[in-house]
Amino acid sequence: MKCIVLIIAAVALLVGCRDEPVEATSNSLLVIAPYKHAGTWVFDEPSRGLKQEPFVAGIPQMMDKLVADIPDADQGFRLIFSAQEFPGYTHKLEWKRKDTSGNWYYCPQFNEEGWLCPALFKFFKEAPKDIYVKAEAK
Repeated sequence: MKCIVLIIAAVALLVGCRDEPVEATSNSLLVIAPYKHAGTWVFDEPSRGLKQEPFVAGIPQMMDKLVADIPDADQGFRLIFSAQEFPGYTHKLEWKRKDTSGNWYYCPQFNEEGWLCPALFKFFKEAPKDIYVKAEAK
């Protein structure tokens, strides 16, 4: 009987295993490496099932401004981001509203809005109130 209970518990545990979004914590910094493909900014994150995931609806224009001083940024750069402030962050995205399956964010430094698609939830359990970012050369 103990064996059956252990097997059921193990199966329940395994069935419950799935890719969950990363929880934002006080020390969580996330990094992606955007690059240009087919005229827009995209990124790969194989561990989260993302390949050439495009940025759209205002975000590419923000990216262009964000990396204006990074040589060859279109070949790839490092984008560090977090739901918490971190030393050296340069820009902040403020949550404005949910729209379809994504979320609109406002960047006060650029006075522009952009839409982040559901890939956001591969990194956060829910849309963060604020997202702090820093771009740097690879």
